[in-house]
Amino acid sequence: MVRAKEVKALDNFFLLIRFDNDEVKMFNCSSLMQDSLFHKLRDKEFFDKVHIDDMGLVCWDESTDINPYELYEQSESIEE
Repeated sequence: MVRAKEVKALDNFFLLIRFDNDEVKMFNCSSLMQDSLFHKLRDKEFFDKVHIDDMGLVCWDESTDINPYELYEQSESIEE
């Protein structure tokens, strides 16, 4: 299973994610913000606090995280 190893919050609620296979992808979080589970992401200050936990999950707090496999599958590959 692929895991995230680095993440950076970008403008317009995009995430730049490096996975443990060294692929770098970009994920647009705007579609998540329509879901009540992710309503906190609408706050840019909160959104910018994104980090990777010990399990390789992309997280903001204890209740707001995204499965790295889902991110990997739904993100767009980019060239560095």
